[in-house]
This record gives sequence, structure tokens and C-alpha cells, in this order.
Amino acid sequence: MGRGHRHHHGSHAVKGAGAARRGERDHDHGGADRAIDLQDGPSSSGGAARSAIKVPLAMWDFEHCDPKRCSGKKLERMHMIRGLRVGQRFNGLIMSPEGKKAVSPADRAIVQAHGLGVVECSWARLHEVPFHRIRSPHDRLLPFLIAANPVNYGRPSRLNCVEALAAAFYITGFKDYGDELMSKFKWGHAFYELNETLFERYAACKDSAEIVAVQNEYLKELQDHERAKHDDAAGSNGDDQDLLFENTNRSTQIGYGLMPRYGDSEDDGEGGEDSEEEDEASDESGEDEDASDSEEEEEEEEPAVKYVTDRFGNTVIAS
Repeated sequence: MGRGHRHHHGSHAVKGAGAARRGERDHDHGGADRAIDLQDGPSSSGGAARSAIKVPLAMWDFEHCDPKRCSGKKLERMHMIRGLRVGQRFNGLIMSPEGKKAVSPADRAIVQAHGLGVVECSWARLHEVPFHRIRSPHDRLLPFLIAANPVNYGRPSRLNCVEALAAAFYITGFKDYGDELMSKFKWGHAFYELNETLFERYAACKDSAEIVAVQNEYLKELQDHERAKHDDAAGSNGDDQDLLFENTNRSTQIGYGLMPRYGDSEDDGEGGEDSEEEDEASDESGEDEDASDSEEEEEEEEPAVKYVTDRFGNTVIAS
């Protein structure tokens, strides 16, 4: 790699301690496995940055990335997200490759009541992650989106952790929360701007099935547009190069359903977080560098077009 209504920018604070205690009784497994729930949300001790988001944020961090470049770690240092131990349960919505359906506006009540979380790991080391010990009843996948982080700017499905969290907020109707997360990164404003059309379409959906349909419709529109450009170019000069859309999307993942790649591990080439020294340089040069990287890749690689439909009905361009 949200809202209940297309232009629902607001959100509501979670209910009081009574609801929190009920949530704990419903899901408590005792000791270290106690569910992180309403009582673990933002508090006055977390400071102003934390209090702006009124639902809990959580992260299982498998330390696959450089802490100075990890967006999840940065949020943790700012007291905006809580790290969880393996085996510790979280009752909120989790962005995970183990999800069986896409996050959608139908998930708003879960986020409102229990919060949002991510699994911070490298896709290159996915086999090392004990997903059976990541305890959440609400695993979800993200639909097709474009990354805005400096390392992968403009690349489809190469989201980092903060982008994955913000995307889930945008899709489930908490745009203010998504904006708050992205405001902590100098490049953050670009994420919504790049995906505004998609977020508006996803926001108008009712459930996961509609999210998948909207995603596939959007991908087909891009495909048709690029085919038309390619046909025009071929007709005028006989050039038979691969479509730009095909080339730039070859990293789209199909093995985990809808889920865009996300994470901050350098194994995945994903990072670009604002470590204090690099932040400004990233803002000034991130887009241009990624653009030149794309040009070099287009010259070096010309993959054949392949479209794959997975078990969710998600049509993407294969490697």
C-alpha cells in the first residue's frame, strides 16, 4: 500500500473508561497477552502530537529496518504509536499481508472503537515473521495506491508504514487523522495529493468488494490510457516499446492479494524517512531522483505485459 462518507473529514473521540473496561473484559487473555485497546490510546502524558489522534495506534516491529529511517519508529518516538510484543493482542484493524479482504469504509466502527495497527517487517524477510503469533481479529489488505515517500516516490504499491496507516484512516473515514500522521513528515502532504482520486473513489465504496471493483476499474482506465498513447506513438514512428504503465507497475505485488508493499526496510528499497540529517535533502531531491531512476529502469528493462487476477478478483500487472 479512509472514510465512511466521501467527504467525511472529521472523527470522534473514543468513549470513556467504561467502554474501555468492557473491551478489555471481552478480549483479555491475561498478563503479557492483554489486549491493547481503548485504555491504551492517546493520553495527556504523550504530549500534543499524540493527543490529536483519539484512537490507539499499534505496531509489531520486527526490526528489519534502520530505526533512524523507519517511519513507524519515528511515530513511536513521537508517542503517536505503541510498539507491541509478539503474542500481544490488538483488537484494532491491522494492515497485514495475512488479510483476506480489503480495508473499506465498513471498517470505520472497528477503527473508532479499537484503533489501527501495522506489521513492520521487510517483504524480503516475510518468511521470518510469525504471523500466527500476531494476534488480531481484523487483518486487512490495502488496495492499489501510489507511494509518496522519497525513496519510492511515484511508484505503485511501495508504501511505507506511515503511508499504510494514513491510507487506512483515509479509507475508513478519518481524513483528519491521516493528515495528522502525514504532517509529521516533510514529504507527507504529497501522499494524499498523489492518491486523491483513488481515495475519493475508495471513500464512496460500501465494503471490501466495492473497493476491489473500484481498484480494478481504475487500473483498467490507466491501462487503456497508456495503450492509447502507445498506439498513437507506434502509429507515428513505428516504435514498439513497452507501455509506460506496464513498466512502472511491474513491482505491484500479487502474491498477497490487494496488499501494496509497505515497510521501511532497505531490503525492500523502502525507506526515505526523515532522519534529521537527510530530511531536507530528501524533500528537495526525492522526486527528481526517483524520476531519473525510473528513466534508467525503463531503458534497462522492457518486461512483457502480463495481467493476473488473484483470488480476490484483483487484476494487477505481474512482474
